[in-house]
Amino acid sequence: MPPNMYRNKLLNAVLFFSQKTLFCNKTKLLKLLYHLDFIHFKQTGYPSIGLTYYTYEKGPVPVRFWKEIQHGVVPSDFRGKLKIEAKEDAKEYVFKALTNPDLSYFTPREQDILNMLATKYRNKTATQISEETHLPRQPWHTTKITKGMNRQIDYLLCLDDDSGVSWDEAKDNLSEFYAVVKNFKLSATKPAEQT
Repeated sequence: MPPNMYRNKLLNAVLFFSQKTLFCNKTKLLKLLYHLDFIHFKQTGYPSIGLTYYTYEKGPVPVRFWKEIQHGVVPSDFRGKLKIEAKEDAKEYVFKALTNPDLSYFTPREQDILNMLATKYRNKTATQISEETHLPRQPWHTTKITKGMNRQIDYLLCLDDDSGVSWDEAKDNLSEFYAVVKNFKLSATKPAEQT
């Protein structure tokens, strides 16, 4: 089976953010991945990595990936490339790249988004990033208000007048994305039984 492009994008986004930003703990990393996926979706109608995010108290969480790393364990296919260190209180983990990210997995647009996010949030903590993800009318907030906690956040909620695609086009693109991921088994995360 050929390499999983979305799994490789996830690994390299994690390496990129852990190398290019300060205070890259688990919560900050998950917020940066969320921004990458949702900004790219808003521009094109396709998520970048395609993680599935849910409303958690601290913000949007890609639950399946969070389960892979929640106890500070480096996923087996990320070993030798990524290190996860427990902080003193062992309640939070810091991510450190052991190798440089391979940006060839990303389009020029995605690379621009990665660089913009790294620049914008380089010195920010997860709490400071939350100030943006928790704003009214943002996907996390809208889902929390309309569906409650622990509910899937719909990518379509990020669309507005500034989006690069229409709602109908984005909906079609998202359906196409999910079909490809399912038919070719290209999920960015490991199946639930493997986590």
